[in-house]
Amino acid sequence: MTSTALPNLLKLLESGRDNALLRFSLGNEYLKNGDARAAAEHLRAAIKHEPTYSAAWKLLGRALESSSELVEALAAFREGTAIAEGKGDKQAAREMTVFARRVERKLEGVC
Repeated sequence: MTSTALPNLLKLLESGRDNALLRFSLGNEYLKNGDARAAAEHLRAAIKHEPTYSAAWKLLGRALESSSELVEALAAFREGTAIAEGKGDKQAAREMTVFARRVERKLEGVC
């Protein structure tokens, strides 16, 4: 997306078009712009709209990890893995399993 993506997405949200895809897109843009906390806020909203949105769970975990909220990131990756497995989304489940292991190592201080 271009540099105008974030303002355009925010305009859509302000116009009342609140849905999982819009919130995911906002979370993704905020994360790309280095604002992991704002990203997590929008990704949580995406999951409220669509609790089985595997990609939103994965990006939420990454946003939380980026903002050093490691316990919350691990929980998001684990929940997302379970959801992805339940949907048969094997690739997302594998990715989140790897991310969860990385966070577990950080929490253990092994990095």
